[in-house]
Formats: sequence, structure tokens, C-alpha cells
Amino acid sequence: MTDAFQPSRWRWFILALLFASTILNYVDRQTLSILAASIQGELGMTDGDYARIVQVFLFTYTLAYLGAGWVTDRLGTKLSLALFVGWWSLANMLTGLVQNVFQLGAARAALGLGEAGNYTAGPKAVSEHFPPAERGFAVGVYTAGAMIGATIAPPLIAWLALAHSWRAAFVITGAAGFVWIAAWFWVYRSAKAPAAGAQVSSYPWSRVLRDRTVWGLAGARMVADPVWYFYLFWLPKYMGDQYGMGLVQVAQFAWIVYLAADFGSIGGGLLSGALVRRGIDAQRSRLLALSVAAVLGPMGMFIAGGVGFGAMLALAAVVTFAHMVFQVNLTSLVVDRYPGHGVATVFGVIAAGSGVGGMLSTQVVGQLVGTTGYAPLFVMMGCLYPVACGLAWWAVSGKRAQPKGQALGQQA
Repeated sequence: MTDAFQPSRWRWFILALLFASTILNYVDRQTLSILAASIQGELGMTDGDYARIVQVFLFTYTLAYLGAGWVTDRLGTKLSLALFVGWWSLANMLTGLVQNVFQLGAARAALGLGEAGNYTAGPKAVSEHFPPAERGFAVGVYTAGAMIGATIAPPLIAWLALAHSWRAAFVITGAAGFVWIAAWFWVYRSAKAPAAGAQVSSYPWSRVLRDRTVWGLAGARMVADPVWYFYLFWLPKYMGDQYGMGLVQVAQFAWIVYLAADFGSIGGGLLSGALVRRGIDAQRSRLLALSVAAVLGPMGMFIAGGVGFGAMLALAAVVTFAHMVFQVNLTSLVVDRYPGHGVATVFGVIAAGSGVGGMLSTQVVGQLVGTTGYAPLFVMMGCLYPVACGLAWWAVSGKRAQPKGQALGQQA
């Protein structure tokens, strides 16, 4: 970026809408899991059918990252994100009309194809409207929308289903996306992306596939993100298995762990932003923040020793805090390094690494829980952050500094 970069005053409205789209993304994603019991009864869906539908969603979601990044760079932030939100909102509404298991699987596959675009358009919007010192905070804010969405989804969906029907819950939550699109077009009509450094020649696939940084950061996501999936999907079950807690008790305490993730999301962005303001290079600031996360993340290994419930909750909160510090700064690092047209394409490849890690780890964890128990898994997860951090440092090491004004994605 050059010194001529002049961020628009509209950037905070854009950030608010990115935050809202991420909330909608998670609400629409969770609607099926919350209503699964009701749907199973009406459609005659078995547990095996449900598991396959979830896997289909994860597969299309991961695959979509590769195409979503290209579409985002090709169409631009304004049009592409509206397209993605419209697509997944329509898919969610159609879920409320399904009549059999096959149609349900098709609708959720379509949802996965659309939802990935939220996380390729977001970094591109940040690269266009926010200077380096604010990027980490901006990424942290819209990323925090995921946990807000995950928190409000259960009571919201349950209320809609009880007040109307499970079908109406899908239709109403999906329709909210079209309200968002209207607001997005109105705000983006008034906002003009800064010209300095944002509009450069594209970053073609041939260059993406040869870029060591892209593959190194994709590897870092693939290694680190299984920790998040483990604490997201398995911690509530662990609380019941290890401490004999029922559903109500789990609900009373589990939110603390995920609230810590929101603090990590915003705090991680503020941390690297503060380092940038102190004169440290933006990319190095992100890497230093990643290193903080790599020190905090392994603390979850102490849970393997069979600690008390309060200590377990505190340690788990430290891990989720650390993970979001890691994720926000890795995303910001991508924006710093590829601030031009190619940022979404590059980020799509890197984010696909997360999806691959999630699919592989979910299956492995499921097998190990039934054989070795949880203790080895907490140790294993604690070892992953230092490895992921090392991959990130390696990915950007040995790269020559860019001349002032030249997009980082355009290096030879």
C-alpha cells in the first residue's frame, strides 16, 4: 500500500454489514442441526442420513472456496457478496420446502456452495477499505459475527419453529438475507474503494499454484483449525461424559468458552494493529500475534490431566481465545500480502485448507474418542498451534520486501 491510501468513512458501515452477513451465515448453517429431530420425524431421516447430509455440506463448502475466491476477484466485492448471500439465503429457504431426504441433501449442498463466499469477499472488502493498522481489528469484528450467530441461533430457531413450524424457520431466516442485500447495495453505492493499491492486475491461478506462501498458509490453517472444530463440536460432549453434566448444565457454562473466542477475535486484531502503529511491519506484526496464540494454545493440554471443572472451563476458554487470535491474524496476513485483485482467490485456496483439516479431523477425533478417550486428544490438539505457527513463519520467510506502491501479490 502507498501513503496515498485514504480509507473511506463508509468503511465502518461496510464492516457492520460484514459482521451481519457472518451472523446470518452461521444462523442459516445451524438451522438444520437445531431442527434435526423434527425433520427426522417428518421425512423419515435416519442418523446415518443426517451424517451424510452434514458431510455433503462440508464437502461443497470446502470445494466452493476455490471457486468463490475467483468469482469474488472477478465480479468485485459488492456484486459477489450480494450473489453469495442471495444464493445461500435462497438455498436455506428451499430447505423449508423439501419433501424427502434427497431434496434435503441437495438444498444443504447448495447452502455450502454459497456460504464459503462470505469468507472470500470479507478479506477483499477489508483490503479495499481499511489501512494496515485497522485491518486486524476489521477482520476480528466480522469474524466475531460467527460466534454471535452460533449463540443466537438456538433460541431464535427454536422460537420460530415453535411459533410457526420447522419449515417456516428455514424460510424466515433465509428471507433475512435479502433484507441484508438491500442494505448492502445501499451502503456500497455510497462507498468508493480507495484507488491506491487496491486496483492492480489479477493474480492468476498459475501464479497462485506456484506460490509457496499460499501453500504454507493453507497448511497452517489445515493444522490449526482442527483444534477449533474439536472444541466446538466435542467440548460439550466432553463436559457431559467427564463431569456428568446434563444438557441444561452444559448450556449454562459452554457459552463462556465461545465468548472467549469473540474476545480473541477482536483482541487479536487490536494486538497486531497496535504493533503496526508502533512502527513494526504489518506482516511481522501478524506473525508476532500468531506466536502469542501458539504459546497460549498448548495450555489446553493440561485438561488431559483430569483437572476440576472450573479449571477445565478456564483452559478451554484460553484455547478458543488463542485460536481466534491465530485465525484473525492469519487472515490479516493474507490481506497484507495480497492486497490487490487476487486477495480473494488466494484466500479461497488458504481457507480450503481449513475445510480439509476439518473433514479429516472430525473423522479421526470420532474414532479416537471411542478408543483412547479424550486425554490424548487434548494433548494432540495442544501440539498443533506451534506447528501451524512455524508453517506461517516459513511461508513468508525469505521473501524480498516489495517496492513502495507495489502490490504484494505481484512479486516475481
